[in-house]
Amino acid sequence: MSTLLDQLKAVTTVVADTGDLDSIAQFKPVDATTNPSLLLNASQQVSSQSMLDNAIHYAKAKAQNSQGQLQLACDKFAVDIGTAISKLVPGRVSTEVDARLSFDTQATIDKARQLIALYQENGVGPERVLIKIASTWEGIQAARVLEQEGIQCNLTLLFHKAQAIACAEAGVFLISPFVGRILDWYKAATGKDYTAETDPGVLSVREIYHYFKKHGYATIVMGASFRNTGEVLALAGCDRLTISPALLQELDQQQGELTVYLQDHGASSPQPSPMTEAAFRWALNEDAMATEKLAEGIRKFAADQCKLEQLLKQQL
Repeated sequence: MSTLLDQLKAVTTVVADTGDLDSIAQFKPVDATTNPSLLLNASQQVSSQSMLDNAIHYAKAKAQNSQGQLQLACDKFAVDIGTAISKLVPGRVSTEVDARLSFDTQATIDKARQLIALYQENGVGPERVLIKIASTWEGIQAARVLEQEGIQCNLTLLFHKAQAIACAEAGVFLISPFVGRILDWYKAATGKDYTAETDPGVLSVREIYHYFKKHGYATIVMGASFRNTGEVLALAGCDRLTISPALLQELDQQQGELTVYLQDHGASSPQPSPMTEAAFRWALNEDAMATEKLAEGIRKFAADQCKLEQLLKQQL
């Protein structure tokens, strides 16, 4: 009998949630995603030192002042890691915009264009890249513009159905609704334990998936941020799942028959009127979990971005 990972790959596009090139080569995912935290981890690896050095030299040659050099070095490192990943996967690499730009639509657009330009310098076309942006209202509006330009986006830090709907209405290519971080919040808030079938993160992704398929939205649903293999398996059949190397390893060692929980039966209802900004903000305001986890996620990614900058600053 094939492993659960092999069976999962047959019904869901498996994406590696890592910047570790060795893990990507081992598990052979279709796509790969990175974020500031994963890039910070990658920067600690000996195998990435040459890319750090290259990013520093590139920034010194291209940018005029120290702050510009620092930002460019970070972007160049992220793109060089992504470029290396693109040689290991047949699909796309997700590279994240600086989380500190999460509430600035124009700055997010400008940064995305710069990242795509850096990829093109490396010979990687925009069809191989997804720009990751936090699912704030401002980030979603930036993605709307970028998608119209042919720069496809992955909207991340998504904890609420309203975020997902706004993304779909903006024509976003892909969303990454988080599973494990939702579970973390509910466990802390209620003191309860949850099974895969009662896991609020799993239920959230299932609801979003069914809503998109029912109304015929083209936006891809990619479950993310998993705490255990039970969460992953409970979303078998989802368009895509981005999974850490540790959980990929567990799935690759497990036997059994996979149950497919999510299937696309085609659109059965017309799409509703577009969501307004006021309705979006009110929906998040009314959900303490979504409000807190979105803010926390942005802060954590920003903190890790700052740590990466400090590492590079020492060498500039």
